[in-house]
Amino acid sequence: QVQLVESGGGSVQAGGSLRLSCTASGRPFSSYAMSWFRQAPGKEREFVAVIRLNGITEYADFVRGRSTISRDNAKNTAYLQMSSLKAEDTAVYYCAVGAVASTDVHHYSYWGQGTQVTVSS
Repeated sequence: QVQLVESGGGSVQAGGSLRLSCTASGRPFSSYAMSWFRQAPGKEREFVAVIRLNGITEYADFVRGRSTISRDNAKNTAYLQMSSLKAEDTAVYYCAVGAVASTDVHHYSYWGQGTQVTVSS
C-alpha cells in the first residue's frame, strides 16, 4: 500500500503561480512513476504530467511550458510547479503513483485525496 497526501492548492488570480506537493508513505517512493491528474466539475479526470523513475517527464499540451513536475526521492515527495495559471486550470489536482508511467488514469492504483486549485480571472 502507498498513501499519498497532496498539499499546496489554493486560490490565485490568473497569471499567478502555485506549487503542489505530494508526499508518499508506505512503500519506497523511488520505485514508482509519479503523475498529476486534475478533474474539473462535470468533467473526467485528465492527465497533467508524469515523471518517470529516470526523471524523464511528459506533459499534457495544456500545461506544457507553464508547469514543471519534479521529485525528491529522499523526501518521498513530488511537486508540480504551475505558473501563468488560467481560469480553465481550476480543478481538483490529484497525484498518483504507478509501476509504469502512463497518461491513462486507469493505470494507477494509488491516489491522493486531491487538492483544490481555483484560478480567478
